[in-house]
Amino acid sequence: MTDVTVLVGTTKGAFLIVGTADRQDWRLRGPFCDGWAINHVIGDPRSGVLWAGGGGEWSGAGVWRSADGGDSWTLSKLSDGSMDAWMREDPNTAQALGFMSSPPGPHTGVVEAIWSLSRVGDLVYAGGKPAQLFRSADNGESWELVESLAQHRERESWNPGAAGLTLHTILSAPDAPERIWLGISAAGVFASEDGAESWERRNRRSNAVAAPAHPAGGDGQQIGFCVHNMVRAPGVGDLIYQQNHHGVFRSRDGGRSWDDITAGLPSTFGFPVAVHPHDPQTLWVLPLNGDSAGRYPPGSAAAVWRSRDGGESWQAMTDGLPARDCFFTVLRQAMATDRGTPAGVYFGTNSGSVFASTDEGENWSEIARHLPTVLCVETLAPA
Repeated sequence: MTDVTVLVGTTKGAFLIVGTADRQDWRLRGPFCDGWAINHVIGDPRSGVLWAGGGGEWSGAGVWRSADGGDSWTLSKLSDGSMDAWMREDPNTAQALGFMSSPPGPHTGVVEAIWSLSRVGDLVYAGGKPAQLFRSADNGESWELVESLAQHRERESWNPGAAGLTLHTILSAPDAPERIWLGISAAGVFASEDGAESWERRNRRSNAVAAPAHPAGGDGQQIGFCVHNMVRAPGVGDLIYQQNHHGVFRSRDGGRSWDDITAGLPSTFGFPVAVHPHDPQTLWVLPLNGDSAGRYPPGSAAAVWRSRDGGESWQAMTDGLPARDCFFTVLRQAMATDRGTPAGVYFGTNSGSVFASTDEGENWSEIARHLPTVLCVETLAPA
């Protein structure tokens, strides 16, 4: 395997953790992106281009891009924040402090922050808060609003999750880029078969259950709409896994129906889910003890749970992880895999650590610590 880079988004910028080919030695670079809150970082293995999306009330929303491996970054601003209003009202003070005013963001009033990014064919997509979708045909320099989702006929009925109405996951079929899936909290799963021209809501249960007691758990016919994260399995077919606010689910038909595969896990709550890069039946989740119980590992003992059979059974992977007094949270985009053999698995915590396993979860080591709150983890290796 060639060198792998772990891409990390935090509340204080993006970081790169560069590993050697054997994934035993790691070097930290950053922070990048002017200290912005970075919700998602992705890279193109063919060109090496990096994109980092984020922002918030102060900075506005935008996507940063680097074409030189992170040495330099340029910002494509989508919307203004309160900082922009301040700079225009008091330009002398802003200039004295080293701030330069820029033209208004083209989507000001439409999006507050970017939460997700995805390379889909020749386009780059960005998901935002409040649940808007943008796409770029020029490698991320400029962005257009996807009107089909902005004008969705059911949009007025969508409810926000605890972090707001966020479009946090964008998936696509590598051999058919016109097929796209979105995860929106808390509106559910949406799919397009025509390149984002139209959208179908896909939240139907395939296995009948009694109505869950938790209000986020859905009902006997539909899964809960508060999708936390989704991942598409490799290979042919439409196998998708999702971690929901109230369980882990599997769809064999592109989200048209969902099986509850939570049985065997220590809780129904968690944020991330990751899938093996070559084996569609192997996946990992990191359960937490519940939304109102602290959102830390059950029993305050860290464990990543792995399934080798598509979620029919689960095994706790704990070697090298904190076995006691562990109260961190792992957020929705903060777990990823690499394409090594055996596959590497990585996750980041809100306490600023990044853990890595180079043997598919059997053993873990901490490859970075004392970072800001980790919001996302992805990986990049040259094609």
